[in-house]
Amino acid sequence: MSDPKAFYLTTPIYYVNDAPHIGHAYASTAGDVATRWHRQRGEDVWFLTGVDEHGTKVERAADAGGVTPQEWVDRLVEDAWLPVLETIDAANDDFIRTTQTRHKERVQRFWEVVRDNGYVYSSMYEGPYCVGCEEFKLPGDLIAGEGEFEGQQVCPVHSRPVEHLQEENWFFRLSAFQDRLIAHYEANPDAIQPRSAYNEALSFIRQGLQDISMSRSSVSWGIPLPWDEAQVIYVWFDALLNYATAVGYGADPDSPEGRRFAQCWPPDVNLVGKDILRFHAVYWPAMLMAAELDVPRKVFAHGWLLVGGEKMSKSKLTGIAPSQIIDTFGSDAFRYYFLRAIQFGQDGSFSWEDMSARYTSELANGLGNLASRGTAMVARYRDGALPAAHDFGAPEQELITALAAAVEVADRAMLELDFSTGIVAVKEFVDRVNGYVTEQEPWVLAKDEANAARLDVVLYTICESLRAIAVLYNPLMPKAMASLWQQLGAQSTLGPIAEQRIADVARWGQLLPGTAVTKGESLFPRIEEAS
Repeated sequence: MSDPKAFYLTTPIYYVNDAPHIGHAYASTAGDVATRWHRQRGEDVWFLTGVDEHGTKVERAADAGGVTPQEWVDRLVEDAWLPVLETIDAANDDFIRTTQTRHKERVQRFWEVVRDNGYVYSSMYEGPYCVGCEEFKLPGDLIAGEGEFEGQQVCPVHSRPVEHLQEENWFFRLSAFQDRLIAHYEANPDAIQPRSAYNEALSFIRQGLQDISMSRSSVSWGIPLPWDEAQVIYVWFDALLNYATAVGYGADPDSPEGRRFAQCWPPDVNLVGKDILRFHAVYWPAMLMAAELDVPRKVFAHGWLLVGGEKMSKSKLTGIAPSQIIDTFGSDAFRYYFLRAIQFGQDGSFSWEDMSARYTSELANGLGNLASRGTAMVARYRDGALPAAHDFGAPEQELITALAAAVEVADRAMLELDFSTGIVAVKEFVDRVNGYVTEQEPWVLAKDEANAARLDVVLYTICESLRAIAVLYNPLMPKAMASLWQQLGAQSTLGPIAEQRIADVARWGQLLPGTAVTKGESLFPRIEEAS
């Protein structure tokens, strides 16, 4: 019997001409939270991220830096791209580099299959090319330049003139897949999300697809064509294949990599930025169709992070390194803020002031204060031993019902990559528990021994609620929730937090009476100044 299908999610294949900024970290964080959630549901998961290291931009950046392209990318990957995954606490299963042998050999094998199937031919290319996008542009893609570029046609993404290319290349018969792509997307309207991205991609396809150059003769930094080593594979038609090469495309079906490919393929989600939607929603599935492979089940195009109203960009000096934020607020707050404050799939503006305000109100004063009060009162009133509780009344039943509803909403939303809705569902439960504490006034109950049984119920209810919150927020804030799990004594009685299942979260009464509860360090320390 074959292994069950793994939930396979990929981030965009990031381009390494410079160091990553929080726009890159945003996509990786989204992928990490989504895959951690699926793991928390007990599913097999494979989470891939990686970097695209070929093409003109890298070649020119390396030349300007006085090093070889390989030296350039090696340094950037080791010093910037791999460290940022650790900085944001990403738990990826693999990291693919397009300069790796496993990738290069499989890319060449893929294009030999496509050529054998009759979808590659030789011809002359002449037209505009944007080095910033590494993209052959259509005349309709360009806009009129402004300022120093007035009177010229420029790339709408980079606001700079494109280059005019004329070279003998090999072409991919993209036009042969127009009808198949339209039929696929009409039959699978959720295959591209959000809806605006679906409409954009389908509109582009319906306007008519033109064959596109799949090789470059004027670039040396790339993967050579196996049948024409004077040319390298066009960087995007190399890079897109990372999603297949990383999980074993072309490997012996009986080998571990071959079995992984069978378990993972096709991808369940290709996460991409909206500016590279065309590559992933048009060129990528057409390539797979040409090689007779299944296409991804979903391409999800997230929006841009804006700073000062502009897309975050190194070239425009609006790129912010993730560490600049995480050094102040911590990785958990970084992950929380960007998926809570911005509706995934839409553009969102980053504001230091807004992040500081949300951190204080929702994390420090909200969840952090609840955890601190709950554990401190068990320590103070019950010598650190979780009391047994009997006779849960109406206030507790309301919380139990609210928890079940929060789990249902959060699970449904997270599976749809609607992170904000899922996070808010849990946050609202946190607010309910904080309200419960205020209403029940356990510090007043503790003053009269006659209220001992009632105090036991209240203290147990707070801690049991925190148990559920810890599990639900674990995919989002793994460091803080691991700390909370330890403070509740759950690690020793219920096992690791990662092994707790979403489907079982709402089952009330899992914390065992007598468990040692300790007040640890604050989950979200107050930040006096954030500037």
